[in-house]
Amino acid sequence: MRAVPAWIDKVHDRDKVEQCIYDLAFKPDGSQLIVAAGNRVLVYDTSDGTLIQPLKGHKDTVYCVAYAKDGKRFASGSADKSIIIWTSKLEGILKYTHNDSIQCVAYNPVTHQLASCSSGDFGLWSPEQKSVSKHKVSSKITCCGWTNDGQYLALGMMNGVVSIRNKNGEEKVKIERPGGSSCPIWSIAWNPSKLVFHNYPSIRLDEHNDILAVADWGQKLSFYQLSGKQIGKDRTLTYDPCCVSYFSKGEYIVLGGSDKQASLYTKDGVRLGTIGEQNSWVWTCRVKPDSNYVVLGCQDGTIAFYQLIFSTVHGLYKDRYAYRDSMTDVIVQHLITEQKVRIKCRELVKKIAIYRNRLAIQLPEKILIYELYSVDSSDTTLMHYSIKEKICRKFECNLLVVCSQHIILCQEKRLQCLSFTSVKEKEWLMESLIRYIKVIGGPPGREGLLVGLKNGAILKIFVDNPFAITLLKLSTSVRCLDMSASRNMLAVVDEHNTLLVYDINTKELLFQEPNANSVAWNTQCEDMLCFSGSGYLNIKASNFPVHQQKLQGFVVGYNGSKIFCLHVYSMSAVEVPQSAPMYQYLERRMFKEAYRIACLGVTDNDWRDLATEALEGLDFDTAKKAFIRVRDLRYLELINSIEERKKRGENDNELFLADVYAYQGKFHEAAKLYKRTGHESRALSMYTDLRMFEYAKEFIGATDPKNSRMLMTKQADWAKSSKEPRAAAEMYLSAGEHLKAIDIIGDHGWADMLIDIARKLDKAEREPLAKCAFYFKKLKHHGYASETYSKMGDLQALVQLHVETCHWDEAFSLVEKHTQFRDDVYVPYAQWLAENDRFEEAQKAFHKAGRQNEAVKVLEQLTHNAVVESRFNDAGYYYWMLSMQCLDIARESEEQMDEMLKKFERFQHLAELYHVYHSIQRYTDEPFSSHMPETLFNICRFLLSNLTKDIPLGISKVNTLYALAKQSRKLGAYKLARYSYEKLQDLHVPSRFQESIELDSLTIRSKPFHDSEDLIEGMMCYRCSTNNPLLNNQGSVCINCKQPFIYSASSYEVLPLVQFYLEEDISDEEAVSLIDLEVPHVDRKAARWQDMSSGESQSLKLDEGVDDSEEDPFTTKMSFEQGGSNFVPVKVSHSVLRSMSRRDVLIKRWPRPLKWEYFRSLLPDVSITMCPTCFKMFHSEDYELLVLQHSCCPYCRRPIDEPN
Repeated sequence: MRAVPAWIDKVHDRDKVEQCIYDLAFKPDGSQLIVAAGNRVLVYDTSDGTLIQPLKGHKDTVYCVAYAKDGKRFASGSADKSIIIWTSKLEGILKYTHNDSIQCVAYNPVTHQLASCSSGDFGLWSPEQKSVSKHKVSSKITCCGWTNDGQYLALGMMNGVVSIRNKNGEEKVKIERPGGSSCPIWSIAWNPSKLVFHNYPSIRLDEHNDILAVADWGQKLSFYQLSGKQIGKDRTLTYDPCCVSYFSKGEYIVLGGSDKQASLYTKDGVRLGTIGEQNSWVWTCRVKPDSNYVVLGCQDGTIAFYQLIFSTVHGLYKDRYAYRDSMTDVIVQHLITEQKVRIKCRELVKKIAIYRNRLAIQLPEKILIYELYSVDSSDTTLMHYSIKEKICRKFECNLLVVCSQHIILCQEKRLQCLSFTSVKEKEWLMESLIRYIKVIGGPPGREGLLVGLKNGAILKIFVDNPFAITLLKLSTSVRCLDMSASRNMLAVVDEHNTLLVYDINTKELLFQEPNANSVAWNTQCEDMLCFSGSGYLNIKASNFPVHQQKLQGFVVGYNGSKIFCLHVYSMSAVEVPQSAPMYQYLERRMFKEAYRIACLGVTDNDWRDLATEALEGLDFDTAKKAFIRVRDLRYLELINSIEERKKRGENDNELFLADVYAYQGKFHEAAKLYKRTGHESRALSMYTDLRMFEYAKEFIGATDPKNSRMLMTKQADWAKSSKEPRAAAEMYLSAGEHLKAIDIIGDHGWADMLIDIARKLDKAEREPLAKCAFYFKKLKHHGYASETYSKMGDLQALVQLHVETCHWDEAFSLVEKHTQFRDDVYVPYAQWLAENDRFEEAQKAFHKAGRQNEAVKVLEQLTHNAVVESRFNDAGYYYWMLSMQCLDIARESEEQMDEMLKKFERFQHLAELYHVYHSIQRYTDEPFSSHMPETLFNICRFLLSNLTKDIPLGISKVNTLYALAKQSRKLGAYKLARYSYEKLQDLHVPSRFQESIELDSLTIRSKPFHDSEDLIEGMMCYRCSTNNPLLNNQGSVCINCKQPFIYSASSYEVLPLVQFYLEEDISDEEAVSLIDLEVPHVDRKAARWQDMSSGESQSLKLDEGVDDSEEDPFTTKMSFEQGGSNFVPVKVSHSVLRSMSRRDVLIKRWPRPLKWEYFRSLLPDVSITMCPTCFKMFHSEDYELLVLQHSCCPYCRRPIDEPN
């Protein structure tokens, strides 16, 4: 370490009297220096020492200055008892005072609170508070300082006490020095580093790591923890210290005092050297932030600004590099593994030497010899050093070298060889100054040294030989030397930066190169060296030209592919590919030497090039090693196969080379060699594999057709893979590969080519034809597909095609001829119809296909949709169809019969309800109604009579009651109207009816409270002649005899029909034949019945005994068996049946398993028609009118022209 003065200034007052410099402070950015000089504060520019401005404000000597960490303000304290706060723009902004002169000031680094200390107290001031809080002390304060976190303030006292206070001024720790008041504390400083003091194992890592340096006039330097615990022992000084200051990172301490100089110490207090000797006491010293500049302030007014230059102290042996760190430590670095080990010497390290397992460190008073401790001597990466010897003597030397058993000291022209026990064994005196010395190895105790002198002489010295051997004599001074691994060649760099390489044995100059500042031979390769200079790294192999690349620094070692380079202070291992020299060897086909160079370190591409060149040169051994390095299995397999063939006795190098060329892509050369060696087939397969068909054709010429056809197929394969499909298809057709051609043509949609092929193919070739048809279907060319299937005779596929393409007519025509495909057509047809919302047709198609369950499902969905969409007429029709399908299923399946018959009954009932509700819905929702009021009146009553239990989905009771109320009012059924309005009051009525219903409910009260007689007569029971009420909560049956009413399916008037049942022993066929027998007096009986019906009904009913033999036997049956609360059906015998007329009887001829139903008309003059399909009864005139309107039955929609 040396100190270089940057600038010096001396401060005088106006009378030329020297002004003592008591304190200094740097602005945190280091640009300005604040100086306490006399009663002024001076501000200097640190770059060149110019005085920026003197600040006047104090009336007496300024003792102390301090700058805030944020750089915004600084403070000065004076013997005039005042403190002035200045801004960074050098303006005074605040002044406050103490009762005594100010001794020291310090800014808190975090809160920027200012601590100002006087002889009797100290104050704490911060910009936020107006007042200064002051605290009395028992002794004069000489110095103060805040911890890094700003939590504590340390005060150094005249009575030898250090008091540590918190931010409020309360004492937390008191450190009492042993000297007491005879050893006043003169300066303290906290270490700015956040790192733990590693040198002291007593400090635990979890402890607070603030370290306080304390300098007192008992000539001691001590270190304390924040807790007050001392670290290590007191360091004795030889002078009274006046100031102590840390470097920014806390690694060094600067101390100044009565010895008229400043000294540099380590952070542990080890003295390293002097910084600038002065003519008077050094009162203050400060380190410029984040730099190696130090400023001193002296008693005589001198301000001296120094730059500290720390020189590099280091040593290198092969891949181990030792260098000085923090002046007192040595770090040994393994340049390959990047491992590092730190050796702490706790004294100034002056010189370092390293050789094999030895490390020598020169300290001021001794030399330490370390040995590399290793259990396994073959492990070169271990980094554990232990002290072997200590030579406790002070030496002055320029260079230090260590060997296995000796150390060599170089003092200008003299070399001394000392044993590790400090015995001088040899001494050599040179004729000129020694410029360079290096250990070049040898047996332990007999190592050789290479020495270069200023006069150009190069000597070899053995440590056991007192005589030096002159190797060479140059005309210029030696800068750097190195000897090759085999000791046959010597490389020298002279003072003109020229590299000279000599053969040691013949002293012949082999070559020279300019622009070199250092040189190193490769330790693993005899013929390679590298040298650096002018920002370039140069590598030279054998006598080939130099290879250059950019590199800063000095080459100090060359090991394999690693070059060790020292740049400024850092040593780095640079990985340098040895490509250039390897290629130089390859050019001369020196494969073995090129391989040796490659082993030092080249890129994968270089290895590949080496492998390829060696393979072409038929050096299979080298090629194999190189291909193994790049892991190229393809070429390794080739080499292995060639080696196997060699073992089998093949020795045709041209054939081997042809294989190599083929592998490398040199196909024409390979083909020529194959032809020359008589292996034409190999050339042909090579060309076809590579799709070089033109070359292949050229190669084979017009030889046998088998080869040509094989070539054609291969060419087609290639055309297909290389996206030339049309050419490939044509080639496949030429080669007879129909299936492959069809695949290509089909994939590309060329239907014209495809139909040509299909028409040319024989019908026996089913697979290609089937493939053609498949592609026609895919391409939507159904005509072509149909033609192809017809040619093949594949009817199943043809039916499938028609179904898939929805060509139903063709499908049905096929089914007519081939009924076995019936299911294959009708089921998909029905599904297609259903998907296209043609449910009725779909339902019929399912029916045709015999899929009853699907037919029912479709109908159920249809029905549900119709109800949801308020198409009640359709809903009624669908429910009727559903009931008929359930009947079909019941007839076909005995297991499902009971369930299906129940469903039949339910669906018949629902069909009738929806059929009638359709009229009500139209009346309530549409503005005009086509129905007569009587019809609507009847429909509403019929519906309400049948809604006694559950109300089906979609049917509105409100709409029904509303329509009934309206029609009742019109027809004079006021009582019924009033009842309807009352019922409506209990229901949720839509807002559109609300007003109308409320008004009608009021106005109906003005009408009589009874119904029209005509209407009541219309509800007469034709069995017992009882007049029934207009609304019956028992359902559509007579309240007296319980006989169900038979309604007209159009006007819903009660028809003059009575249902009768056969006795058990009479079959339907027998009953019909009996009825068909015409018996006289029928007309008269019918007329009498009519007379009776117009007479008193009760008397007829109650007449139990009928004496008149002319009376109708049916009427007798009716009246005789009636009575009681339960319904008694009319059962007839043979004789009664015989007495009936065919005109008076209507028969519902239900299919099995239902029984036929028989009805007797009691008013034969009333013409009644029954639909033969749905068995609904109508007044004949109504029926004919409706059929004319709709061309079908209004209920079941059976067309009139359809046969029953």
